[in-house]
Amino acid sequence: MSDKFTNVWTIAEAFEGKLKPVSFELLARGRSLADACGEQLVSVLIGAKVGDAELNSLISHGADLVISVQDPALEAFIVETYSNVLLDLVEQRKPNIILAAATNNGRTLMPHAAMRLHTGLTADCTDLQIDLATGDLLQTRPAIGGNILATIKTPNHRPQMATVRPRSTQPLPEDPSRVGKIEQVQLKPELLDKRVMRLSFKAEAADESNLQDSDVIVAGGRGMKKADNFVQLHDLARLLGGKVGASRDAVDRGWARYPQQIGLSGKTVLPKLYIAMGISGAIQHLAGMKTSETIVAVNTDPNAAIFQVADFGIVGDAFQVLPELISRLEERKS
Repeated sequence: MSDKFTNVWTIAEAFEGKLKPVSFELLARGRSLADACGEQLVSVLIGAKVGDAELNSLISHGADLVISVQDPALEAFIVETYSNVLLDLVEQRKPNIILAAATNNGRTLMPHAAMRLHTGLTADCTDLQIDLATGDLLQTRPAIGGNILATIKTPNHRPQMATVRPRSTQPLPEDPSRVGKIEQVQLKPELLDKRVMRLSFKAEAADESNLQDSDVIVAGGRGMKKADNFVQLHDLARLLGGKVGASRDAVDRGWARYPQQIGLSGKTVLPKLYIAMGISGAIQHLAGMKTSETIVAVNTDPNAAIFQVADFGIVGDAFQVLPELISRLEERKS
């Protein structure tokens, strides 16, 4: 079967004519897989109003081919229509692997398409490799509440499909000298599902929705003891121009809101600076932040798991470290 299905596809996402950063993160994942298979890396965009400069940026970030299906009718994400378009492309071109982001769109589109294609789908993968002996995609993801890592494969069906969490991969450096092809595909009118229409769109509150876009995150865990103590985390984040995150334990206790939750059951983040205050470092939390560029951890337990991924570790009481940090930063600001 594998000789009939070729190339690695990644699903690009755009909003209001601009590509979302996760489109480039997926290309980094796809590039290594395509190279291992000796196949092309294809970026597939379904949407509207995305210009040539944006499409060319997919090539400069690793794509060999960009398939662009754009039409005003595709501006709003309607899963039935997007699934029709994707299946039409798959049936014509037979990709070996399809990767999408574990965003609202990706988590809706991929299972809908996989069901119709009668193939497997692994969600929220943390690692993707190629079994060189069989050509199977080895899809690794946490299982049983994050206590083990399971490797899943789809040996008897194609395409092989997986989703990857946003902010779990650094995009490849942009290379303007890369050469690739952009193919514009006309939308077939019969692929539009007219049973569904979008009535309105409501964005999340800015302080919650942009946690994943923040370069600095100050996160608190059970060691913060109570909700009132999160005020200090907000003070530190404000001085650093960042946002406040939290462990699941802190959210479950009502000290922070769910949109601030970082980890397997929350968001995956990739800031330049991640400060963990009173967070022990359960595997579920580490999965959501361990790829941060610089990690600073403060915990009273010298054996806390958070120190295994920290670049800088302070064994101490957060309630002594926090006021000192805030004081020093305020002095520097003034």
